[in-house]
Order: sequence, then structure tokens, then C-alpha cells
Amino acid sequence: MEDIILNNGVRMPKLGFGTINQFGQQVSANVSHALNNGYRLIDTANRYGNETEVGVGIVESGVERKNIFLETKLGPTLYENEQAIDDTLKRLNVDYIDLMILHHPVNNYIHGYKMLEKAYHEGKLKAIGISNFPVEKIQEILDQCEVVPAVMQVECHPYYPAEAVKSFCEEHGIALQSWFPLGHGNSDMLNDPVFVELAKKYNKSTVQVILRWHIQMGFGLVSGSTSLEHIKDNAQIFDFGLTDEEMTLIATLNKHRPFYTVTPESLARMATTKCNFEE
Repeated sequence: MEDIILNNGVRMPKLGFGTINQFGQQVSANVSHALNNGYRLIDTANRYGNETEVGVGIVESGVERKNIFLETKLGPTLYENEQAIDDTLKRLNVDYIDLMILHHPVNNYIHGYKMLEKAYHEGKLKAIGISNFPVEKIQEILDQCEVVPAVMQVECHPYYPAEAVKSFCEEHGIALQSWFPLGHGNSDMLNDPVFVELAKKYNKSTVQVILRWHIQMGFGLVSGSTSLEHIKDNAQIFDFGLTDEEMTLIATLNKHRPFYTVTPESLARMATTKCNFEE
């Protein structure tokens, strides 16, 4: 496993297992399976409604807590709830969280970020970050808050390599972590002739080639699956490497647009949709 050293010195594994849209015993079993097949980073969120079960999966894995990088995201409807972080710790059944992220740039995100800062200084969070923030709102965080975000979680893949924020984050020492690392399973990208040929060359799947691209770009990534076989296969990306020429070829595939489009309606949903444990 390869790590990214964050701007506060914390080591974050490059490869993570994502748990969105997984619930109950399924997510507990998948988390345990992932941790026993090479993953050391587990990603969840208040809004996923599965933090309790993720915590169960961590215990069931038998992997020591100190060897697991656990990250979650503070839901936008909780940005002014002073108990939200402590409540998250209780749901996950842990004493600390390795990385906590503001999930979306809506509602009172400045106050939400200052809540993260307070918990960070208290040792409850080892690192703090943001997700889905445009550059101008990242700048607001930098201007009004004390702790520079360690991580920006963003849609990223070969068809859209986080170009809207990549250079800005690099300038400020903010590591990028990809969600949608496979373009949300976009069949066009998975079947792109470039990846098909590289998969044949390295005796890998196109998925593994794309995930390897993320690693060599210096991105962290969170890859989710409900298939035990796919979970295991997605971790088999550290035994081969793409050449500089191949990375340059992949760069020509950039379509300069994300799959997920932010709209006023989508932002309104993010701002008002409550977590399942909220009254």
C-alpha cells in the first residue's frame, strides 16, 4: 500500500474502500472483507446512514484500529450542531477519526469547518478536509479559518482529472482524493480502447488500469463495490506500473467535463436532506 503524506504529517493510504449505498450486514461484511484484502482506508459519511455498521465491520475485521485510516463526512444539515462530531464518534464506536470532511459547500460551512477545527485541536480528528468545494469557496475557508484543509475530495477520473481545482489545491498543499474514480462505472470509459489495450498488456482489467492511473497521478481514491470479488480485485493495483508514455496517452482522453453536474436544485437537496438519524 502506498500513502500520501498530508500537510500536517498524517499518512493517508492512497487506496480507500467507499461505502455509499451499502447498508446493514452487507456493509459490515464488505468493510471487514476490504480490510482483510489490502485496504487500510475506509470512507463513509453521516448522510450514508451506515456509520454504525461500518464501525461493526471494522471490529469484525480483526485489524487493529491503529492500522486503519477511517474517514467520514459531516452532513450539511449538521454544520451548526455542536454535538454532531461527538455523535459521529459514538456511531462509529471509535475514540478518534483519521479524517473528517465537510460534505458539501452549502449552509453555514464556515461554522461547520470551525467545528472540525475545534475537534482537530482536541485530538478527536487527526485531519480535516472538504469535499466538492469550488476554488472560490476553498479560498473562503483559507481566508476565514485557521487550519488549511488536508484533503479535498472531488470527482476525478481520466475523463475529468480534477482540473478545476487540481492546481489550486497543489499550490496550497491540499491533497486530492477521488470519488467517482471510475466515472461512476461509466461504460464508455471502462471500454475505452486505450484502457482495453493497456489491460491486455498488463493482464489486468480496465478498472485496475484506471485505478492505477489515479495512484500514479498522486491522487488518493475511494472505490466502492458490493461485489466481494471486485473489492478484492480493485486492491490489486500495486504490482504493475504505467509508463510515462502511457500516462501521456491517457491524458489525451480528457473530456474536460465531469459526469456529475452541480445545479441549484442539487445544491438545495444537499442543503436540506437530513441524515436518517436526525429528527
